[in-house]
Amino acid sequence: QAQLVESGGGLVQPGGSLRLSCVGSGFTFNSYAMRWYRQAPGKERELVAGIRNDGGSTNYADSVKGRFTISRDNAKNTVSLQMTNLKPEDTAVYYCNAVGWARNYWGQGTQVTVSS
Repeated sequence: QAQLVESGGGLVQPGGSLRLSCVGSGFTFNSYAMRWYRQAPGKERELVAGIRNDGGSTNYADSVKGRFTISRDNAKNTVSLQMTNLKPEDTAVYYCNAVGWARNYWGQGTQVTVSS
């Protein structure tokens, strides 16, 4: 059974940093592209960042370019999102997503709150 488990969320002040991690199990992690999405209250879920299955290509939402970095370690079945210079508008539940082989897996989400 495929599973994604996120960790690393929390409360941080504006300008601060957080690192989210997501560990995958029950599927061939290195065959899947990985993505981070977020959903703020009253808003639709939006794509934040993505990384190809081999880590060779990444993409970011315009709103996080230059502040967020996605990376993966296929040996540890882990994808991470390093977030810096956080802003109040980054407040959301962040979800890890695995896409490949006509399958789509989601984690349960981790809350990130940016507030003074």
